[in-house]
Amino acid sequence: MRYDVRHRTSYRYLQDVSYSCHLAHLLPRATDSQSVEQAEIALSQPAARRRRMADYFGNVVEWFAIDQPHAVLEVISQSRVIVTPARPFGPTGSAAWERVKGALADTAPSDGCDAVQYTFDSPLTASSSAIAIYAAQSFPAGRAIVDGALDLMHRIHADFRYDTTVTDAATPVHRVFEIRSGVCQDLAHAAIACLRALGLAGRYVSGYLLTKPSPGQPRLLGADASHAWFSVWAPPFGWVDLDPTNDVRVSDGHVTLAWGRDYGDVAPLNGVITGGSEHVVEVGVDVIPA
Repeated sequence: MRYDVRHRTSYRYLQDVSYSCHLAHLLPRATDSQSVEQAEIALSQPAARRRRMADYFGNVVEWFAIDQPHAVLEVISQSRVIVTPARPFGPTGSAAWERVKGALADTAPSDGCDAVQYTFDSPLTASSSAIAIYAAQSFPAGRAIVDGALDLMHRIHADFRYDTTVTDAATPVHRVFEIRSGVCQDLAHAAIACLRALGLAGRYVSGYLLTKPSPGQPRLLGADASHAWFSVWAPPFGWVDLDPTNDVRVSDGHVTLAWGRDYGDVAPLNGVITGGSEHVVEVGVDVIPA
């Protein structure tokens, strides 16, 4: 599927901002199942300095600074991507989760295994004994890691209520488990914390969903906004992406933007401003088949 993606973020300040600098994770990345035909970011204010680069995780990011007073800033990312369906799992199945855990534990980050760094706690996904107990129900002895991850996804979808009013971008995962509610970001964090509590590798992925459902299909939660899901390291298949918000395996209806340890690594826009402390933010996303 080929998609046109438009992500508009509008900041309206009650007082002028005299200077601002921002880091944008708004450019989709190329993956084994996604190619990027074009991707650009337009600004409503001229940038004094601007640079496109790759961050530590290999995401394409754009840094820019504005040094003239402004009361409004619009950041519009427009891209065209081609997404292919997820490859089916092979007939041999995935390795048992204990075997994967052991392999990760015996591998140092310096050995070049990308997955190892995703076994450790991060600021928003710190594990606990309660989270480990919850996770263990999906991973009995000898279970294939993909089967365990799928079961974990199904349980989080059933046990956690999708609610846009109870969390924010800084809500830690222990609070999400307490209230058993949250948005796609929180459900992804819950799954990642569970995997890491068992010594497995879980990765946070930000992206988008197709705006309009296919004929006869229900509308998916998270459409018309940034979306998030998680990946599990599952040899021999590599990273397997799962969407607990909608209880589906990620496929050609999802557009991948960036990945990291948790939301804090891949927030769409981070920045520092001088002045204009009070502001209103509006965000709009459209994902349209091209």
